Amino acid sequence: MSRNRRVPTLLTIAVIAIGMNGCATKPPRSLDNICDIFKEKAHWYKAAKSSEKKWHSPIPVTMAFVYQESRFQAKAKPPREKILWVIPGPRPSSAYGYSQAKDDTWDWYRRDSGHGKADRNDFDDAIDFIGWYNAQSHDRNGIANNDAYHLYLAYHEGHGGFERRSFKNDRALQVIAREVSSRSIRYAKQLSECRRVLEKPWWRLF
Repeated sequence: MSRNRRVPTLLTIAVIAIGMNGCATKPPRSLDNICDIFKEKAHWYKAAKSSEKKWHSPIPVTMAFVYQESRFQAKAKPPREKILWVIPGPRPSSAYGYSQAKDDTWDWYRRDSGHGKADRNDFDDAIDFIGWYNAQSHDRNGIANNDAYHLYLAYHEGHGGFERRSFKNDRALQVIAREVSSRSIRYAKQLSECRRVLEKPWWRLF
């Protein structure tokens, strides 16, 4: 192959790689069915399963958390506050990525889990973080691994806030936690119908 013909080939590979990276971070088309999510993002199932095995937080629970926090957007951030109702102001927190983890909490996760290079905009790392955090909630707050309602309250308020019952008079947060719980139940039912397919060796090739 001549040198002149090799250059376009390398450029083509680079363009394809960039395109694949864009597809990897794009949210799934269907967010309401966990089977559709994993059919479109097959490697996500492997990551969610790994988190479940390591931290004992069920896949439907961790995936319901990702839905609530970011709608599966890799670079999600809280909306900016408004100055004089018009001018974009600062963001209310440092929350970022699929899990909307804040800087301090993410640093704690990286130190405690040994994942020093984990990124919040990487799905594998984010789903592992959620499983890890729920494991902390189970150990510290005594919340059952499949209790999405109370796990989410601890996730939102922090372990200390959960102990103080800071959510007690926050009706809006309680509604959101119930929605997370309901979604986890729906995801669990859906997953039971497609998990055998997802476990097949040939499926992991996609």
